[in-house]
Amino acid sequence: MGYFLQHVLRCIFLCVLAAVPHLFAQAGPPFRSDDPETPGSGKWEINFGFIGDRNPQAGSYQTPDLDINYGLGDRIQLKYDLPLAVAETRPQPANGTNGTVLAGLGSSLLGFKIRFYEHREKPSEGSGGVERPANFSMSIYPQLTLNNPTRSVARGVVEPGPDFLLPLEMNGRIGPIRMDGEVGYHFGNHALAQSWIRALVVGHEFNDRLEVYAELYDEQDANRVYSKNNDGTLIRLPKQREATLGLGGRYALNRSRSLVLLAMSGRSFQKATINNSQPSWIAYLGVQLQLGHKKQ
Repeated sequence: MGYFLQHVLRCIFLCVLAAVPHLFAQAGPPFRSDDPETPGSGKWEINFGFIGDRNPQAGSYQTPDLDINYGLGDRIQLKYDLPLAVAETRPQPANGTNGTVLAGLGSSLLGFKIRFYEHREKPSEGSGGVERPANFSMSIYPQLTLNNPTRSVARGVVEPGPDFLLPLEMNGRIGPIRMDGEVGYHFGNHALAQSWIRALVVGHEFNDRLEVYAELYDEQDANRVYSKNNDGTLIRLPKQREATLGLGGRYALNRSRSLVLLAMSGRSFQKATINNSQPSWIAYLGVQLQLGHKKQ
């Protein structure tokens, strides 16, 4: 199944690239991947969400997650993300182990997105020379995750940092269908495996207030990390993978679209067991506040 998925994703991305002249899309919250869009010069987008990811062995939750984004010019986005993290270890009767629930301040995420390429069609006759919106764009979005000076790592609430993610995003439109693709690499550290991420988001804007998308997301370890037994011997941990299919969207709660409802749910399309990280379910529920955007 994993070998098949890699080839499916590769074919999808080749199809997206082949359609460059006619493409556009919108990932980002509530989805796991992102896109080349930015808030706009001097504008803010603040996402306040509740996020869950659970499998038969454990659960990870951000309750809530505060995601603050600012447009520095029309092509640059600055990001700061800070969650209240909850880590759940589920009871395993077969092994005689009890479950635990731990909470603490999560890790800080700093991001810098730059949209380095846009393709625009030439103004049509009779348009007065008004430039059309971009129908294809690409960006890079370096993101650095750092642990805060709390005991969250020691208590097992969050993974040890730092972790650096370097992704490439692209988006566009094929007729009424919007598409977004992302591929990136987590560089990890001595205690956190390096991993690849690949994603595709496909959907449609039904009107100026409602948009619905499906997301195919895949994250796979690129190497193995080691853990110590009680006697000090090293154990090579197996590679982990999350391959999920989610359905979600956005709905503007007011006419100015300054307050937007965000929702997404999904699950792994591979079997979730206590020995892998495939989630039984994933979810995002929150709101987005847009500041500095002109009323339409």
